[in-house]
Amino acid sequence: MRIQRERLLAIMQRLMQAGLNRGTSGNASVRVDGGMLITPSGRDVPDMLASDMIFMSDTGIWQGDPESGTKPSSEWRMHLDILNHRPEVGAVIHTHSTFATAVSCLRMEIPPFHYMIAVAGGDTIRCAPYALFGTSTLSQFVLEALKDRRACLLANHGLIVLGKDLEQAYDVAIEVEALCEQYLHASKVGTPSILSQQEMEEVLRQFSGYGKWAE
Repeated sequence: MRIQRERLLAIMQRLMQAGLNRGTSGNASVRVDGGMLITPSGRDVPDMLASDMIFMSDTGIWQGDPESGTKPSSEWRMHLDILNHRPEVGAVIHTHSTFATAVSCLRMEIPPFHYMIAVAGGDTIRCAPYALFGTSTLSQFVLEALKDRRACLLANHGLIVLGKDLEQAYDVAIEVEALCEQYLHASKVGTPSILSQQEMEEVLRQFSGYGKWAE
């Protein structure tokens, strides 16, 4: 489990370096035997240690450190529910990245204005309805928005992405943030042209065997 703790810390550092998270925002988790490892609550990434990554059982039981006050991210329920409901998923990343969050505040899904929408697993990137962070209501909204998807927006909140491992989840987060930026820029000029359902089906077929996006 030590290696997974180190990988989780490394991903959080990369997310910060890429500008997808700032300060104490965002969190990540990775599946391990019996449950998951998740990032701690309220901890700046530069201050995080691999040993700060918290193990939580698949039933939601965790053991904190009474001296350090370390506890799991306030979004642990969302991570745990995703991993319990999606056995093919190995890692979950949640960000408050600038462009994805901006689109989420519009409470709209991103249509197939670009073929790379397929990185999220479908022909749109949905937006889950708003609910208070850390609640079971938000978790249920997210599970629905992520049906047959690797990513969705959270209304007035941010972005959540899935991957078979931390590397794939990170790659999805980078791509979706770029798509949100492109969509916002295109929308300033006019109404983006949308790919047809047939065109997106062709893209998704290509993606099914395409490098790191292959199932």
